Amino acid sequence: MNTVTNWLKQLFERILIRIWAWLQETAVAPGGPRDSPQPTDNLMRTMNLVMPLKDKTAIGRAQAALVIGSSLDEIYSGLDNVGTVHMARFTIVDNNLLMFSFYDGDFHAYIRDFIMTLGNAFDGVVGLIEDPPPLPCWQHVDAFIEWVHQRDAFQLPDDPGTMIDVVAPKLDNLQDLSRYLVLQLDKNPNVQLGAYRAYPGYSVAQVRQRLGVGW
Repeated sequence: MNTVTNWLKQLFERILIRIWAWLQETAVAPGGPRDSPQPTDNLMRTMNLVMPLKDKTAIGRAQAALVIGSSLDEIYSGLDNVGTVHMARFTIVDNNLLMFSFYDGDFHAYIRDFIMTLGNAFDGVVGLIEDPPPLPCWQHVDAFIEWVHQRDAFQLPDDPGTMIDVVAPKLDNLQDLSRYLVLQLDKNPNVQLGAYRAYPGYSVAQVRQRLGVGW
């Protein structure tokens, strides 16, 4: 009985979401963090770049590991030279190559500095990805920035109530928020639910100076 009840519940929920989507057209919210007038909100911002691999087999994942592994020194050197990156890592999850990073300041400036500093090193990476940007990346900077922005996972605010003002200005009251969230999650399969920042009041430059790392 419980199995039947759970199956009917799941069926009803899926039908309900489709009805909601039909009744309330919902635009896909842009990925990445929102701009903020608070200086500390622009420190340790997060990027969650989701890049589906062309080859979704062990061979495709091995090729990604080979390309990333053979370019790590150049990639790490480039990230050092950007000067605003706290942390970055590459991960493969469900045949997606993911690049997660914490950085300071403006997203567009970060990606522009990143690709101009790395030069051709990232071309081999995006060559393994579905629908890659124009190559070489450093010669098509604006197109590359837009390509990354489209694949940067949607980030829920720490306070979901702010979504009314931030990404859903036409909503009239909080009663609509849960439906909007469901529809947005229906549109965005990759979502950042939260991010913990251990030292949000310090820039990467201040952290490196205090640690004596330098540039």
